[in-house]
Amino acid sequence: MPAFATAGRRFLPARKKRSPAGANTLMTVAFSMPAERNWVEALSEEGVDRDEAIADLHDLLLRAARFEIGRRRAALSHVRGEEQEDLAMQAADDALVAILAKLHTYRGASRFTTWAYKFALLEAGVRVRRRAWQGREVVLEPESWPSFADERSSVESGPETAELLADLQRAVREALTPHQRAVFTALALNEVPIDVLSERMDTTRGALYKTLHDARAKLRAELVAAGHLEEVS
Repeated sequence: MPAFATAGRRFLPARKKRSPAGANTLMTVAFSMPAERNWVEALSEEGVDRDEAIADLHDLLLRAARFEIGRRRAALSHVRGEEQEDLAMQAADDALVAILAKLHTYRGASRFTTWAYKFALLEAGVRVRRRAWQGREVVLEPESWPSFADERSSVESGPETAELLADLQRAVREALTPHQRAVFTALALNEVPIDVLSERMDTTRGALYKTLHDARAKLRAELVAAGHLEEVS
């Protein structure tokens, strides 16, 4: 990994309180920096020019993070403004480190600032979801399935739906491993954000995606065998 991949935090600007970005700033966030700057070159070098580029990039990322957090403010109605600002700063910090680590992957398909601010939007979204779920229980066992099946079967398509749900319940209980069942229940049934679940289970998003993929493949095979789905050739 290049040296600059771990050096970003040393050059972060002082944290100053600023007014949150408004919704109308979205289209300008990525285009507010000088167009003539060669970002990759400036961020790859050493010295004052690099320090200035990092400070400017962090400022852009902070505004992007503020925008995204503001856009998701409904999920943070119980969180005070200063804590939302701290979430934005954390998102900008981590986005900067990620960009410096992945600078070599930038291919120029879009403006650098457009490419960069997506990192901040992603990091901000992760922090909003984690903060919204803070203190909430993550249910890993499908305890609500019986009532779910009863409610759905009574209002949808009658016995066919009830039979499908019954076979799906059976497949979840019998065909999946305990770990697959826990991941499937949390992500597919209880709609727990995957980054929240990865933190609670001390694993990676990639590992959870793989587990969910395998669980769905098993369930599909069970439903095909039960005659509910056609086998894909």
